[in-house]
Amino acid sequence: MAAKTNPIPSVWARLQAEPGQPALSREVIVREAIRMLDAEGTEALSMRKLGARLNSGATSLYRHVATKDELMELAVDEVFGEIVVPAPGGPDWRAAATEAAQSFRATALRHPWLASVLGQAGLAYLGPNLMSVTEQLAALFTAAGFAEPRSAIDAVLACAIGMSTTEAAWLSTVARSGQTEADFIASLMPAAQQAAAGHDHLAGSYAAGPPADPAAIRDAKFASALEIVLDGLALRLSR
Repeated sequence: MAAKTNPIPSVWARLQAEPGQPALSREVIVREAIRMLDAEGTEALSMRKLGARLNSGATSLYRHVATKDELMELAVDEVFGEIVVPAPGGPDWRAAATEAAQSFRATALRHPWLASVLGQAGLAYLGPNLMSVTEQLAALFTAAGFAEPRSAIDAVLACAIGMSTTEAAWLSTVARSGQTEADFIASLMPAAQQAAAGHDHLAGSYAAGPPADPAAIRDAKFASALEIVLDGLALRLSR
């Protein structure tokens, strides 16, 4: 049983929360939903299962959150509160943008479901934490001299979201294997080397065998991709 239908299907379109039981708040519901998402992914989250974990019926949850879609909007906004954006006006805008992108990446890897649902989370951009992150990034790029900070924000976030989505999916696959990342890669290496035979560039990258420190390689890949984006932004700024 859901609450009355919203003309705009977003939690942020309802200006006032509906009253509910004092022991069960929206904050408690969202925190437990994030725990479920982190442990089991989006497919495992349902209002019924969440209600059972909170020792409450799904109907009680609907007093605070009308739909699962609204719950996802709230969960996305909650974890965006973990992202740190440096204050504007520092001497090195590239270092500040890198710190913000790295903070997004770290948040996305703590919550592997995040990056994959950003494009599906309704009007999530209206959430207070997401709006705060966007505002802070706008202030950072405006102080750096960008006439159109939105384009710079989009470029940096596109890089961070794209890289983090792939990385989080990979790490989820590794976790399901029950192996360490290094052992999982080592187990895949013979098949990868065989598949890459005849593809010169790919064969060369697999010839050395599994890497000793996969996490360091992931760090380097992210840093390299972000550096390319920032090089492009720096060139635009110089013009």
